[in-house]
Amino acid sequence: MNPSILLKFGLHFYSMLQETHNIKVTKTTNSHFNQVDWENLPFGKIFSDHMLVMDYKDGQWQQPEILPFGNISIHPATSAIHYGQSIFEGMKANKAENGDVFVFRPDMNAKRFQESCERMCMPVIPEDLFVELVRKMVEVDSNWIPNKEGYSLYIRPFLFATDEFVGIRPSETYKFIIFTCPVGAYYSEPVNVKIEEFYTRASIGGVGRAKTAGNYGASLFPAKQGQMKGFHQLVWTDGKEHKYIEESGTMNIVFVIDGKIITPSEDADTILRGVTKRSVVEVAQSWGIPVEERRVSVEEIITAIREGKLQDAFGAGTAATIAHIAKIGFRDEVFELPPIEGREISNKIKNFIDDMKSGKVEDTFGWCYKV
Repeated sequence: MNPSILLKFGLHFYSMLQETHNIKVTKTTNSHFNQVDWENLPFGKIFSDHMLVMDYKDGQWQQPEILPFGNISIHPATSAIHYGQSIFEGMKANKAENGDVFVFRPDMNAKRFQESCERMCMPVIPEDLFVELVRKMVEVDSNWIPNKEGYSLYIRPFLFATDEFVGIRPSETYKFIIFTCPVGAYYSEPVNVKIEEFYTRASIGGVGRAKTAGNYGASLFPAKQGQMKGFHQLVWTDGKEHKYIEESGTMNIVFVIDGKIITPSEDADTILRGVTKRSVVEVAQSWGIPVEERRVSVEEIITAIREGKLQDAFGAGTAATIAHIAKIGFRDEVFELPPIEGREISNKIKNFIDDMKSGKVEDTFGWCYKV
């Protein structure tokens, strides 16, 4: 147990961490495992047999429990519905050829979950405890991890306020849940994106760095406007001048110009710190590929396209890992990017990370957490 965690949160959490190895598990008596079409898995529509539930009340986290997956009952005045205290994470588990099960970099998700808790005025779950709860949940439903290449078990931890109270203040009670979904590919094809110059995903001093539900709800209308024009996603720009690129849809965004990776810096509090983007950057640096994390202007990217210097552009996120961008729309123009099959850097990194997750190559970074 990390001593700083113990000091900050006390013996109660240490006791909980020890007890998670003997957590109460109530197995389902009505599994639908055999009803799943494992060759054609949609993303986010098939759910595994169980879910982990842990409540917060009386100023502390209660003992977690794993139950059969099912609906939850909430009061009409549940504060999360009215005031938006709701955050989540996303990660994946994969099964190696020898049967070992791994979760990819859950410590980073745990840290980001803590940061989201703090920004949204919600009780923090210590990193060690978060990772152990994820491990236990995956262990219980490990048979739901698909064996097909490119498929995985998506893990969704989330936390929401549960006070039965109509009044604007931080809730005093919360519910933490983890469920899992066997999934196929998030995108079935490369994506077309449009650079957005009016709507804003996040502003300085806002909640752009938190993985809170409201960020995604606010993005739906502008995204729909883009989809009506033939684009899959938007490229978000800064909320002040719309001159600088920040994210792509629900992912971080990465460009390759003249053999160099260029990506918006996460120092600004308007950009979500991405686990996959960080992994892309660290793999590239380990291979000697130059990387610049800095402000990236729209003008720079459009100029690079016009001059034939933009070799690659892709989104980086848990759901898709790497989503190749085929076209970029800017004002009245649509620019077609180089063919996907010829993109050396992104394809090489994607294959390496996918192979690492499935145990095909050695995990020299220590990123794959064995369940």
